[in-house]
Amino acid sequence: MSEELAKNIHWVGFVDWNVRDFHSFDTWRGATYNSYLIQDEKTAVIDSVKAPYVDYLIKNIASHTALDQVDYVVCNHAEPDHAGGIGELLRYLPNAVLLCNAKCREALTGYFNDTDSWKIQIVANEEIISLGKRKLVFINTPMVHWPESMFTYVPDDELLFSMDAFGQHLATAARFDDEYSLDIILREAKSYYANIVTPYSKQVQAVLSVASNIPIKIIAPSHGLIWRSHVADIVDAYKRWASGEYVRKVLIIYDSMWESTTQIANEILNGVVSVSGNIDVRMFHVRKSSLTEIATEMLDAVGVAIGSSTLNMQVMPQISAVLTYIRGLKFSSKFAAVFGSYGWGAQSIDILDRWVKESGWTLVTEPIKSKFRPTQDQLTAAKNAGSLLAEKAIEKT
Repeated sequence: MSEELAKNIHWVGFVDWNVRDFHSFDTWRGATYNSYLIQDEKTAVIDSVKAPYVDYLIKNIASHTALDQVDYVVCNHAEPDHAGGIGELLRYLPNAVLLCNAKCREALTGYFNDTDSWKIQIVANEEIISLGKRKLVFINTPMVHWPESMFTYVPDDELLFSMDAFGQHLATAARFDDEYSLDIILREAKSYYANIVTPYSKQVQAVLSVASNIPIKIIAPSHGLIWRSHVADIVDAYKRWASGEYVRKVLIIYDSMWESTTQIANEILNGVVSVSGNIDVRMFHVRKSSLTEIATEMLDAVGVAIGSSTLNMQVMPQISAVLTYIRGLKFSSKFAAVFGSYGWGAQSIDILDRWVKESGWTLVTEPIKSKFRPTQDQLTAAKNAGSLLAEKAIEKT
């Protein structure tokens, strides 16, 4: 398949078919580390790759041009999955100047011990570097998703090198969005947004506003497939995700020791499905689900029921992991119910109740606390809680 984005602009990155964990992000479909080569009167490399794969990058660049002919290396983002190989890359490109913003240089200095020996040129927001017929325009995008994040725009081709924005963790032999299933690409883009970008949604909205003022035919992210036929689809999706737009969905997330909490969860499910309105309901036993999957579904859900048995006066360990992970992602406010079972101390339900309130979510009912097995009254309360969450899902969508 073609790796040419436009005349004399090529993908030269690395496809990581086997990676399955990306700092706790489950990458079941693998990942790519995208780097791009622009050949003009001057030659530029846009971003590096993860350190173990820099040899592949160098080989790919060398298949198009002599290494001593590369004039610039652009670093849009200093995170090691993009910039980890940049020191080694520069050693192979003897005449290359590294272009980055001031905050990026600061971050690179923290990762590398030899940046004093690099030829570095700091570029300002909206600064233009000429390659000859083409120009590079640099657009600072702070906190999308690191302080030094930056886009590089090629106005002549209406091409945006978008760093992590619009990316997906998706290993494939294809390079472009029209060469693969759009449903899968958008699903992986949503997962990427939910698990990495969500805390910075306000900043994403600002960046989308800037991007709306420039013509874009191609979006080339640092991970995943390149957008050329469905640019409007991914931009519209980002607008929805960044705005916190809901879909008609309720999640039930729980862990159980002796299935008493499971019984309550099942009854909440029955309450949701008893309400007509085509509500998407998902149930997650947290020890049989992944944080990545839960966060992806959480992004646009209206209602969330969270339950746990009490273990050693705490919530179950994997529920604790979910609470920590979800709080860090700062999802838009949800309607919630909390529930659980206990033997001699109901601490888990109290912890969940406190967590929901501290997160700014709205409880639709009092916590459901079951000592040992749930009573019929408690199961009825659980079903009612599910119905209330379903009604909120309808009201808010």
